[in-house]
Amino acid sequence: MEEPFNIPVGAGKKSRNFFSKEGLNGPLMYLFLLCSSLFFAYLIAKFGLIPGVLILAALIGLPMVYGLIAYPRFGIVVFLASAYFIMFIDRMGVDFPLGTLMDFMELLFIVGFFIQQKSQKNWKIFNGPLSIMILIWVMYNVLEVLNPFAESRLAWLYTVRSVAFIMLMFFVFLYNIRTREFIRVILKLWILFSLIGALYGLKQEFIGFNAAEEAYLHSDPNIEQLLFIGGTWRKFSIFTDPVAFSYNMVMSALLCIGLITGPLKTWKKIVLGIFAATCLTSMLYSGTRGAFVLPPFALAVFAVLRFNKKVLFFGAVATALMTIVVFMPASNQAIVRFQSAFRPSEDASFNVRKYNQKRIQPYILSHPIGGGLGATGTWGQRFAPNSFLAGFPPDSGYVRVAVELGWVGLLLFCTLMFMILRTGIINFYAIRDPELKSYCLSMVLIVFALNLGNYPQEALVQFPTNVYFYLVAALIVITRRIDEENRELTEPVKTAL
Repeated sequence: MEEPFNIPVGAGKKSRNFFSKEGLNGPLMYLFLLCSSLFFAYLIAKFGLIPGVLILAALIGLPMVYGLIAYPRFGIVVFLASAYFIMFIDRMGVDFPLGTLMDFMELLFIVGFFIQQKSQKNWKIFNGPLSIMILIWVMYNVLEVLNPFAESRLAWLYTVRSVAFIMLMFFVFLYNIRTREFIRVILKLWILFSLIGALYGLKQEFIGFNAAEEAYLHSDPNIEQLLFIGGTWRKFSIFTDPVAFSYNMVMSALLCIGLITGPLKTWKKIVLGIFAATCLTSMLYSGTRGAFVLPPFALAVFAVLRFNKKVLFFGAVATALMTIVVFMPASNQAIVRFQSAFRPSEDASFNVRKYNQKRIQPYILSHPIGGGLGATGTWGQRFAPNSFLAGFPPDSGYVRVAVELGWVGLLLFCTLMFMILRTGIINFYAIRDPELKSYCLSMVLIVFALNLGNYPQEALVQFPTNVYFYLVAALIVITRRIDEENRELTEPVKTAL
């Protein structure tokens, strides 16, 4: 009779091999670990830290690669956390291409997606109008490599990663986020990350910068010119700059406000309110005027979508308080700068932006597909420093799109943003589940605020906003999908009863 697999020959004898439970706790394993430790110590002593770093990278990196592909939900959590803290790690002096690491993670997600399709085919996520529009936008950016007006192909290569390929994460989120329980995990982590960012911004304001941040602030005269205003430093917390800091605080505050409308216990709503207030308070110290106007306008949208007597009352109170804050005399620099955001005609920087936009209009009209992706800003100055667009400061997400991708690209981009917002509003009214409805409402508020904020600043190109924006877009679709799936499960039962 044939012996069963993994059953040793010989009755009554206990199996022991190197990878069995007994083997892992036996002397062979201890001997293996001892020899490995001595070998690694010899390599480091002989050749320096490089072999040790490579070994450590292999021990950590290989399981991480496997985890990202085989367990995409684990990978999504890691990716979202990495996007939030990547710039803080970079500023602390870590000499590693962290941006390339994020690109590699995105590639692993795409590979994992196609591997999953072999066993769980589901191409329906590409059928919706929003998915089709995103694919059109990605393809348009890819085809920009053929733009005859582009001064540099390398500028396109460096830019397409952050404005097009990152959008493919929309499909990764859409495919792998399938339950409300996982949405809860993501949103709780998001709130935790944002609270860390808000508290660190307050630490910079009331305690000061650390040594690495001080070195960064004084590393370039241009940085000091941008961040030292009115005798105080603009705060940037764990983010790239004050703009990314302030916009992420607005996003997090609106997330908390939207969640308050859900079926939560009173103490949880109070905690969310405190978190929202903490984020908005910390935002003030960023000194970013473009962010200051976003909460009031987003709350106006909130009042329209959730229109009732209670919302109308609180809206009237909030409007009165906002009017008092805007027009009251103040000596605090943060409040003065906040007030100036609602009087743009008195802002010199705003007038400079208006002038720059006016003088670039003839170029936009004469170049329907633009001057090439990456033609302005950092990459334009690096790869085509003598070009006309290299010295142009776009100072606006919409202006950058119009200059680099032309009025055709601007039309596509605005259509995409409109479709995301339209889908969110339609889904908000269609969803019946109160919890999912509050999630969708939060996402709509965030999309509206970021689109408004994309005019005075570039709101969608820096970590973590560029990642979380497409998470938000995906959640708008996912919440309705889960709601409809739940209704299909419950309504036949009610009919039968």
